[in-house]
Amino acid sequence: MPNPLTHLGDMPVADFLRDYWQQKPLLIRNAFPGFSSPISGEELAGMALEEAVESRLVLEHSDEGPWQLRTGPFSEEDFLSLPRSHWTLLVQAVDQWLSEIADLKAYFRFLPDWRLDDVMISYAADKGSVGPHFDYYDVFLLQAEGKRLWHQGPKVDDSHPRVEGTPLNILRDFEPENSWLLEPGDMLYLPPQYSHWGIADGACTTISIGFRAPSAATILEDLAAELAHGLPQHLRYTDPGIAPAGNPAEIDAAAVGRLQQQLRSWLQQPQNIAQWFGAVMTEAKYPDTVALDAGEADDWREQLQEGAELVLNPASRCAFCREPASLFVDGESFPVSLPLAERFCANHRLVQEDIEAFPELGHTGGLIDQLVSQGSLIYPPEDF
Repeated sequence: MPNPLTHLGDMPVADFLRDYWQQKPLLIRNAFPGFSSPISGEELAGMALEEAVESRLVLEHSDEGPWQLRTGPFSEEDFLSLPRSHWTLLVQAVDQWLSEIADLKAYFRFLPDWRLDDVMISYAADKGSVGPHFDYYDVFLLQAEGKRLWHQGPKVDDSHPRVEGTPLNILRDFEPENSWLLEPGDMLYLPPQYSHWGIADGACTTISIGFRAPSAATILEDLAAELAHGLPQHLRYTDPGIAPAGNPAEIDAAAVGRLQQQLRSWLQQPQNIAQWFGAVMTEAKYPDTVALDAGEADDWREQLQEGAELVLNPASRCAFCREPASLFVDGESFPVSLPLAERFCANHRLVQEDIEAFPELGHTGGLIDQLVSQGSLIYPPEDF
């Protein structure tokens, strides 16, 4: 596994996190010196033929209207019928299928693993793009093959007008503030909500390393359900010492203040926020992919003794917390020793020596059995 980056170009990572992360864009020339793309456009198109792979095609000009969106899986005939220019193929979660792409994520471990999302790769014909738009998450755009001209505009939000007649969120009014031509190994960092537009200068391939950012609405909905499930029935709205009602129909400021105070106390009940957050942030983006491998390694005991290893499913996620010591895998929490949790999250694999160091791993119904049964632990895929 590669070591995390210590510099982004000439900039120390600590300086980047202090001055740029979630604050402003940064162009990083030669971020990966001598970079050679781990995947070609033809190979990416081959992946888009598969049912299990999420893929999309964006055509800027078509008889069906501007900025047409098609979803995969595709056929070879679909690609043969494409125009010579102005289209883009996007394939999600390529890191789940190719080890060379999964390895790229290790370079970004100067940020928490649980913030990393999947790696999307796009192949664009000449002048191909997905239009001027913005995202609600951070992204590093690594140029893999060919050249792409990136225009970066101001921060925008949902109130900005969109192009009509397309399911894509294309900004109607886009004024670039900066423009850069990226070549292989160059990388552009964009914080959330910065508008941007990448246009292929000849055929090109771009790798997008994105980051998870659940919305406030999602967090509050999930947290409220989690807390409500554990709150005892005797906790209710109360108003001891209430003053005589001036107007019996009024919900006055004192009532609202009491409710706000009670809400704060309910949020401080013994439920552990870290346990909930760890489960939420390790939920698999493609749980069906994880489930496909459930039980694949049921014979793991003998195999590990013979020198095999078990690895974290490429579609799985893991993290840990210290208080209480817990391991989170694919949205599930497992009480384990802190050294074991740290070791597994660092290596994403288990071998016989791990069982010798932590015998509880090998117990019937123990951690390995549970992770194998849910598909989170598997034998290394052939490509991995």
